Amino acid sequence: MSDQVNVLGGPMDPCGMEPITGYLRNGCCDTGPDDPTSHTLCAILTEDYIAFQDATDNNLSQPEPAKRFPGLVPGNRWCVIAASWYAAYKAGKACPIVLKATNKQALEHVPLEALLEFGVDRPAADHRHVSNQQGTR
Repeated sequence: MSDQVNVLGGPMDPCGMEPITGYLRNGCCDTGPDDPTSHTLCAILTEDYIAFQDATDNNLSQPEPAKRFPGLVPGNRWCVIAASWYAAYKAGKACPIVLKATNKQALEHVPLEALLEFGVDRPAADHRHVSNQQGTR
């Protein structure tokens, strides 16, 4: 899988295999010099997030077979562009993320506090107030 490090400092977990995600289409949010937009954040997509991205010309719902992009639906896990997720966060449209599958390189674009707020796998020692995962996230 991946030899890169997640935002919690541990080994990267896979993000998604159905559909297969990652800039390298290896299931992980790996990055490198050939990934200029940092597809490093493992998101669990919601309808609001997809609609927000589609409205900002980052169309997630439209398939692009030439790019091996299937088009996405709510519930898919996908390695999204960290800065795009942060824009959605600031607009109140962020979706949950998987911290153990989010590359530490995402921290170049998103503050750790924002990631922890939406992380579905926050460390147990993190006692921050987090709104209901079933709510309006």
